Amino acid sequence: MRRIKEIQKVKAVAAATFIAATILLNPAKVFAYQSNVPAAKAQQSAPQVATSRVQRQIIVSLPDKQLALLEDGKVLKTYKVAVGADVSRSPEGDFTVVNRIENPTYYAPGKVIGPGKENPIGTRWMGLSKKGYGIHGTNVPSSIGKAASHGCIRMRKHDLEELFAMVQVGDKVELRNAQMTALLAPMQAAPADAPALALNTNTVAVNATPAIVTSEEQQ
Repeated sequence: MRRIKEIQKVKAVAAATFIAATILLNPAKVFAYQSNVPAAKAQQSAPQVATSRVQRQIIVSLPDKQLALLEDGKVLKTYKVAVGADVSRSPEGDFTVVNRIENPTYYAPGKVIGPGKENPIGTRWMGLSKKGYGIHGTNVPSSIGKAASHGCIRMRKHDLEELFAMVQVGDKVELRNAQMTALLAPMQAAPADAPALALNTNTVAVNATPAIVTSEEQQ
């Protein structure tokens, strides 16, 4: 036992001598290392703060072929869109965004179309709670502003990607057979001396990642 204590004492003296020599030779390095330790501990122990935002809402006027994005009852942006053709009308009702897919791959019987100019659903897909319907792009931009789709809401590439960046899963979507002015009138009612509403035209960038959409979802 005495022998063990002597060995431990020798080791402790040697360690203290080594640390003292290190400080003398390079004190900046030692103190820089020590100063980082409390910061690292604080970062690990700090509570995670959840980020949130006000839920946004999409309103589509089917006769106007127009889509409006709202937040807290205020219009953020409006877009021209394509809606369902007469033989495949877009459904009316209240829905929610259930998924968001970037750069989807299109699958149909005997056909697979990856991301690119030939993809019939464009660069983004926002699926609705009504199975098989969503908001997406198109490889026929001339159809925008017309009743031309199989029931989905089509958008131009730039508009689609901008909207995609501002929408999250769970956001509400209303498809209505009514003029947009009538749909927005109750929300835009304000005192006569209230300042005019300014539309937000800033584009929010997003990172693209591969994903898949089947032919059942493409409209």
